[in-house]
Amino acid sequence: MASCSNTKHLPANDALYLGATVKVKAEGLGKKKRKALATELTSLTRPRPNRKFLGIRFKLWIYNLAGNPTSETSFRGKLKNKTGEPPVLLSEVSLTRNADILQNYLQNKGFFQAEVTGDTTVKHKKARATYKVKTGKQYIIDTVRYEMDSSFLGNTIRQTEKQTILKRGEPYSLDVIKLERERIDAYLKDNGFYYFNPEYLMVETDSTIGNNRVNMYVVLKPGLPRNAKEMYTIKDVVIYTNFRLNANTDSSRRGGELYKGYTVVDRAKLYKPYLFEQAMQFQPNDIYNRKDHNLSLNRLINLGVFKFVKNRFERDTTSPFAQLNTYYYLTPNPKKSLRAELNGTSKSNNLVGTNLSVSWRNRNTFRAGELLKITASGGAEVQYSSAQKGYNVYRIGLEGSLTFPRFLIPFFKINPKGGFVPKTNMLVGYDMLNKRKLYTLNSFRASYGYAWKESLYKEHQFNPISINYVQPLNVTDEYKAQMALDPTLEKAIEKQFILGSTYNFTYDDRIDKQAHSSGFYFSGTLDASGNLAGLILGDSNSGKSGQLFGAVFSQYVKGEADLRYYLQTGAKSSWANRLIIGASLPHGNSRSLPYIKQFFSGGTNSIRAFRNRGLGPGTYYDVTQTGVQDQTGDIKLELNTELRGKLFSIVEGAAFVDAGNIWLYNNDPNKPGAQFSKTFLKEIAVGAGLGLRLDVTILIIRLDVAFPLRKPWLPDGERWVVDKIQFGNSAWRKDNLIWNLGIGYPF
Repeated sequence: MASCSNTKHLPANDALYLGATVKVKAEGLGKKKRKALATELTSLTRPRPNRKFLGIRFKLWIYNLAGNPTSETSFRGKLKNKTGEPPVLLSEVSLTRNADILQNYLQNKGFFQAEVTGDTTVKHKKARATYKVKTGKQYIIDTVRYEMDSSFLGNTIRQTEKQTILKRGEPYSLDVIKLERERIDAYLKDNGFYYFNPEYLMVETDSTIGNNRVNMYVVLKPGLPRNAKEMYTIKDVVIYTNFRLNANTDSSRRGGELYKGYTVVDRAKLYKPYLFEQAMQFQPNDIYNRKDHNLSLNRLINLGVFKFVKNRFERDTTSPFAQLNTYYYLTPNPKKSLRAELNGTSKSNNLVGTNLSVSWRNRNTFRAGELLKITASGGAEVQYSSAQKGYNVYRIGLEGSLTFPRFLIPFFKINPKGGFVPKTNMLVGYDMLNKRKLYTLNSFRASYGYAWKESLYKEHQFNPISINYVQPLNVTDEYKAQMALDPTLEKAIEKQFILGSTYNFTYDDRIDKQAHSSGFYFSGTLDASGNLAGLILGDSNSGKSGQLFGAVFSQYVKGEADLRYYLQTGAKSSWANRLIIGASLPHGNSRSLPYIKQFFSGGTNSIRAFRNRGLGPGTYYDVTQTGVQDQTGDIKLELNTELRGKLFSIVEGAAFVDAGNIWLYNNDPNKPGAQFSKTFLKEIAVGAGLGLRLDVTILIIRLDVAFPLRKPWLPDGERWVVDKIQFGNSAWRKDNLIWNLGIGYPF
């Protein structure tokens, strides 16, 4: 019916345009390349037909449904003009123009003898255009020569000849020629030639040498302006710290202070001058380098103090040499701000909750770019069903942090190059967790450390001081009774004192790519606690108390690696893989990792066929526990693989397999089968499932359903349960189907 109505109101002697088909006949191109070329050519044809959703042109149908409203502001008027879409007609199609566009595109790709013809077919007031393309042979680059004069500019260009992207044996491409000009221009910009332009370069092509080959000659355009031939140095650098966007840029230096070669115009004395010395990646008298100036802009923005940053270069007309004056105009962010966040959660263990956090920020606290942040938070999680109904969770927290935009290291001054500002972070915090009817935990934490980015893809975080102290309060008789039946529950409320250091390195080469791009991700973490304190104060192994401030401190070494590989399998599909390896060595005072440092498995972002923290350790399974399981371990192995792809509109689909488990390092008589051993591979859990994702631009809403394929707690030889899958059995579904609702991709 929708199809019929879409053609009912068309003008006489016209038809609804359904799109174009391009048929390519190419010499020397394989089937895959011909298909890709046909897709590229089809995307160039105009106009584009009316958009479809699930095979139906809904917007066009709405346009026709609205009829002819008398007013554009009426409901039907808005429906027609804002929601609807007018029909794309055959009369709007120009075969000649499209054929010329396709032929020009082919010639730019080296098909100099290409021929394109077009025709239309009309049936039942619906029309299509068909373009037949004969490409001829594609011309190949034979020789590339840089024909430059002996000037300083010509010699500089000749220095970059070995890095050319115009390669012998590659197809001719106008796009590659443009990229070569931009490459040379970028090299010149980094070597002082501020006024040079890619348009000053020409690539002359000789296609008369025969055998479908071309010679290419890179030359300078005649009549270049004088300033394009000169190499410039930086003379003066002037920084305006309180620039208003509606003000005119000027060169006045009234009230400026000269600091290590930089003129800082800060009449209100809002900033200490050394802040800008740390941000700038060049100095007066340096040769102009575009890369250094871009890095300086990035660092000024990354300080977090300025809302807008812009700069301007101006030739110094008073100098007999080729010199530039540089002006930076900085618009400050508001010094103080207040922010509130409210979020909701829903977990696979039937907990739903909300959390409110309020943070106050004071930028430029000590006039050198520091950021003071104080955050107060509170939240609750309510158990709405299952045996744990009424066992609600409440939490409050207070955190203060102070960030310095530089390394603060005693006796050393380090200011690394690059576009990212290193940071020194100081943090103190307090949290209280109250599990109604069970217990209350007080948690204190503090850290001192550094964060810096080596490049866009590489990031480091090092905390030489990291302290956590957890103290149980108000443990109820009910929980004590549960501990008498299951001694492992005591782990959740044990007193913990962690005094150590942490280091994390992250590499992500997909950070500036599209969602389904190929790429690699790695995150490695090292965490050590109590080792230095043990050497000084002793530990339980040495016969001493192993205490600090009256509390036994934890001793362990822990490492974790998260390795991911993404392979693009189509324009809007990919294959994602992840491997997690985590291991720890508790020693001295500790038989196992502190509870807050232990590994867990299962849940929304882990092995999705098992509930959160419900898997392991090893072959252990607590069949008597009636509440939500909370299993942790000292060693972890996890593998995930997932195929992702767009289904339609904003809906994506996924199919996945997850595998892994956790183990204890030492034997625990209360958890038989939990200790890591050489048979660990026989104790791997496996699950599989399907998922739907809604990509609403600002976030991805994910729903995954999974079921186990292998249960490690079953007797050896019976752990694979593939033959017991019964989707039609409601009892099986209740025990095995796990629904996971999350935000973002699982990895």
